[in-house]
Amino acid sequence: MHYDMPPMRPVNRTPGNEAPISSAIDDPIIEFQQVTYSVKGRTAPLISQLSLAVNSRETLVLLGRSGSGKTTLLRLINRMLVPSSGEVVVEGKSTVNWDAIRLRRHIGYVIQEAGLFPHFTVAENVGLVPKLEKWDPARIEKRTDELLKIVGLDPKEFASRRPAQLSGGQRQRVGVARALGADPSILLMDEPFGALDPVTRSELQREFSALAQRLGKTIVFVTHDLREALLLASRIVLLQNGRIVASAEPQEFLRIDHPEVKAFSATLHGVPGAPA
Repeated sequence: MHYDMPPMRPVNRTPGNEAPISSAIDDPIIEFQQVTYSVKGRTAPLISQLSLAVNSRETLVLLGRSGSGKTTLLRLINRMLVPSSGEVVVEGKSTVNWDAIRLRRHIGYVIQEAGLFPHFTVAENVGLVPKLEKWDPARIEKRTDELLKIVGLDPKEFASRRPAQLSGGQRQRVGVARALGADPSILLMDEPFGALDPVTRSELQREFSALAQRLGKTIVFVTHDLREALLLASRIVLLQNGRIVASAEPQEFLRIDHPEVKAFSATLHGVPGAPA
């Protein structure tokens, strides 16, 4: 049994080992310019002379095996890491020229298990960044209620709960709402649905796909699951050993003649003995 790829909205594509630097419609909002990132004690760099542009309002999925450099790229975007060489540019400014705190508050970040503060209520978690930005309390409450509704949680039922009173799927919804709190233009998502059971994960993937199109944010999404990438991406970038080995729209990705693409494509085949 093969996986039937869902229809996706078209985006511009430039084939090859480097993703396109710009498009005729959207200017890049994030750029990696010949970026290398190395750590002491490791012979090979985690990221090696990588160039990549992420255009405004696209959902770029970084696909790859463990250790391929996916999460490292996310951390370079929000300046949790700084390149050993090359430059990461966010909204026209090198990350080293941004104030680190200002940059991180300007970018939403969603991780596995949501990373919610256990002693905060749901409303306090969602309103954290607006509060740090010194929004008026009434504005924070309005924004929190709005975001909980967007992610499918009734504020009257969930705003006063604490994370321990939520299911895994509900916590992840709150994590997405919190990342959107101050209305960032960029959303980073590091395998946000990876720890959920298969049914809940599938539900949230479908909900997030619709939400991403509605919100119009620039999203960089990390996964090792090709099915997830095909469902959510407007463009898939495949990493191997800190380098880009493929970059394409979902409709074209499976046609790329590269061993690593073929290795991931093989995961779409059904389990032997399973019903077709």
